[in-house]
Amino acid sequence: MITEDEVRNALAQILQPRRADERMTTMGAGSDDLEPARRYLASTVEGGWAVPSWPRPFGGRDAEPAEVQTINRVLREFAVPDLYAYMIGLGMCGPALLAHGTEEQQRIWLRPIASGAEIWCQMFSEPEAGSDLANLALRAERDGDEWILDGQKVWTSRAVWAKWGLLLARTDPEVPKHAGLTMFAIDMFAPGVEVRPLVQMNGDGHFSEVFLTGARTPDAWRIGDVGAGWKVAMTVLAHERASAGTNRGGGDGGGKGARTPGWIRDLAGRGVLTEAAARQRAMKLHARDAAAGWQAERASAARQPGPAGSGAKIHKTVSFQGRTQLVKDSYGAEGMLADHDGHVEFMTGPSMSIRGGTDEIQRNILGERVLGLPSEPRVDRDVPWSTARKGEFR
Repeated sequence: MITEDEVRNALAQILQPRRADERMTTMGAGSDDLEPARRYLASTVEGGWAVPSWPRPFGGRDAEPAEVQTINRVLREFAVPDLYAYMIGLGMCGPALLAHGTEEQQRIWLRPIASGAEIWCQMFSEPEAGSDLANLALRAERDGDEWILDGQKVWTSRAVWAKWGLLLARTDPEVPKHAGLTMFAIDMFAPGVEVRPLVQMNGDGHFSEVFLTGARTPDAWRIGDVGAGWKVAMTVLAHERASAGTNRGGGDGGGKGARTPGWIRDLAGRGVLTEAAARQRAMKLHARDAAAGWQAERASAARQPGPAGSGAKIHKTVSFQGRTQLVKDSYGAEGMLADHDGHVEFMTGPSMSIRGGTDEIQRNILGERVLGLPSEPRVDRDVPWSTARKGEFR
């Protein structure tokens, strides 16, 4: 197994050490610059450093889970740019293709994801299918060797940049809602695909509505069997929750042996932490970060993430929101203005409870799959979707 020093020496040949005062954008907030991350991925793909668990032909290094943890730990010492625009491909679509894609699909798509050459988006949510994702209505109808797609997706992050979309569609409305879904890849520049950015309150346009009107995708780009889309979607969402609880591709790193996060150093440098109440708030958030990090590491020890990722995601959400509120409060009256460090992150904070699955959904997962609590009643589970959609079932 590779050692930390071996990883450090290899990375030092291609990356710059992170400066103690260096800060990064968080979850893409306030940034539309794709090039630093693209250059980073291009420089690391030969060594497989960005996606070490992937097979070597696809831009990885066939690393075991313990080796992946070592590499990710050392990577935090280097100037890794914000990978927000690329994380759907790296953290969700790529793993789904490895689990469910054909050899040809893996050969075509995986290495361009690892190298930053192509960006992917995930097209799941709809106006009437958010937390109840299986209620989605976008239709896919077979036409020879192609599928015709009609419908709408919403809250599609990265769609404004994406070359490819991972699309969950309804292929059979006459079976229960979970059984009638199929997963596809679609070219986001194909005729009939329209992307309309939605401007958020932090000023970003990283979420979009996507309208598909007679758009076509070949059956060769279907991922998994017809009707097996829910299984593929669960793989995607499990990886999403696991990655949401980490600092991968963003956040606050440190040098070898560093223990104090940069945001705490910032507060201390401005004298904020001389006040006992502010110091207590900061330490509670720091403790949550540590718990989330340990939980994420435990989850990543398995090749396939499980429900523990939901716990890490909740920890990270509470920590992120609490940190931005503490920073805002620390400016006093000046905090009411929009021109200080931390304002964009503060305006991004509320969305963290929604993106990547709502806090309520994460708690349901923990309750049912970790604590073994009874599931909520689901009266439409065995009813054809076309009937349940109309509210006609008894």
